[in-house]
Amino acid sequence: MTDAFRLATAQLNPTVGAVAKNVALHLKARQEAAAQGATLMAGSELAVAGYPPEDLVLKGAFVDAVRSGVEELAAATADGGPALLVGAPWRDGDKLHNAALLLDGGAIAAVRYKQELPNYGVFDEKRVFAPGPPAGPVSFRGLRLGVCICEDIWVPDVCETLQESGAEILLVPNGSPYEENKDEIRMNKAVARVTETGLPLVYVNQVGGQDELVFDGGSFVLNGDCSLAMHGAHFAEEVRVTDWQRDGAGLVCARAEVLPPPERLAAIYQAMMLGLRDYVDKNGFPGVVLGLSGGIDSAITAVVAADALGADRVHTVMLPSPYTSRDSLDDATELARRSGLRLDEVSIEPAMGAFDDMLRRTFNDAPSGVTAENIQSRSRGLTLMAISNATGAMLLTTGNKSEMSVGYATIYGDMCGGYSVLKDIYKTDVFALCRWRNDNVPAGAKNGAAAPIPERIITKPPSAELRPDQTDQDSLPPYDELDRILRGLVEEDLDAAALAAQGCDRATVDRVWRLLELAEYKRRQAPPGVKITRRAFGRDRRYPITNGFRGG
Repeated sequence: MTDAFRLATAQLNPTVGAVAKNVALHLKARQEAAAQGATLMAGSELAVAGYPPEDLVLKGAFVDAVRSGVEELAAATADGGPALLVGAPWRDGDKLHNAALLLDGGAIAAVRYKQELPNYGVFDEKRVFAPGPPAGPVSFRGLRLGVCICEDIWVPDVCETLQESGAEILLVPNGSPYEENKDEIRMNKAVARVTETGLPLVYVNQVGGQDELVFDGGSFVLNGDCSLAMHGAHFAEEVRVTDWQRDGAGLVCARAEVLPPPERLAAIYQAMMLGLRDYVDKNGFPGVVLGLSGGIDSAITAVVAADALGADRVHTVMLPSPYTSRDSLDDATELARRSGLRLDEVSIEPAMGAFDDMLRRTFNDAPSGVTAENIQSRSRGLTLMAISNATGAMLLTTGNKSEMSVGYATIYGDMCGGYSVLKDIYKTDVFALCRWRNDNVPAGAKNGAAAPIPERIITKPPSAELRPDQTDQDSLPPYDELDRILRGLVEEDLDAAALAAQGCDRATVDRVWRLLELAEYKRRQAPPGVKITRRAFGRDRRYPITNGFRGG
């Protein structure tokens, strides 16, 4: 029986599919843990493969490569240093499991399989993994480790079985993506399991961006009395060591650093930064390009990009038309100056004239109305894609969730691009984030300009500037009203009657609902973007394009 040991939690940023890179990441973290005298280093869910690997695990060659990576890590433990608890997809006979493997003494000492496979929201593990059978604790150097993987602690059964079969501590590798208020939800689940079992719990979460998901870390330790002994950083890689002693009540973690989670707007901003940075870097883009209109959406997108990547990797382009105001030109110039961004100007007026000439015979006149407005947007998209092709920089789209919800965006125009920072950000939060960023420099920012967004960009009425004196509110309800309705329809799946009962105008609700349904075909063709809310378009909310239901 061991009376004292030192445990390291490895909150790492793996890359899906990059097995050799992920193995190297674990070995480097193990060296850090060894230097701090750790007995065991626990990592996050499926970290050798990267999480979530999705259909990669259906390829036998990939699963074989992961096994070789695990064996390499196991061999490294022959030096007598820290053992490793690592996550990996693992084939057992004809079944593939989401596994946690204990590596010690140069070998794979034990394997445990995830029992509760999530199949909701962004998760669809049942289609690629088989659930594991109930299992007892793992014996390790005089300790009895209860290993349960992520969703296993969202229900009581797995932890209760471990406690009843003699576990002394619960080790929980996680791949839990960020969304608003998720930190509190995770903590509540962990507290419930500790309360039921009386066992201390170690929660290890990964960090980093993977396509539309961002993992925020925030690993923590709860003692058996539910006291918080350690809480790690959010949105940052780290290896943290905690000291454990055995007393009459069992294993107890000595009080370590407890970092508070960031407040709401700070967390959203960090998620946007990290999601963009990892998407660009892990996919090998040299930088990004975007249209800078002088409006609020492109302003916050450019500032997030500069903070995430550095100003030298952000290329902004002003694309004026005859309807672009002098204020917009000046505001874009001032924002670029404050953040040190390259700003080029390419007029789309010649393209507008060319399209007028091209289409005049077909239309018996020059294009007008929405057709002419969309030609402007598509001329901008074509120009920005040409710059992207020529430079290799990825084009960022700048539309927000409110606009995408109701189709206030031009397909093949301002929807052109490879990634959308604001895809899951409602317009009212765009305003709030601009205010927050002007008052704060986010942790880890590579640019960090002070008050980067000119005040007039935030206060002037939003406008697409596709016709004289145009504002968004010509076509849409006020954004505070629109966002309230959209949150009800999208996040909460409320119907029109329920929203009307909450005080929303019924006619406006019906109109917004209809627009939401009509725009589904556009959203299917939109680029990926950072998941922030509980119901992001694409991974969380999947509606049929052909849909005869009209909401009652």
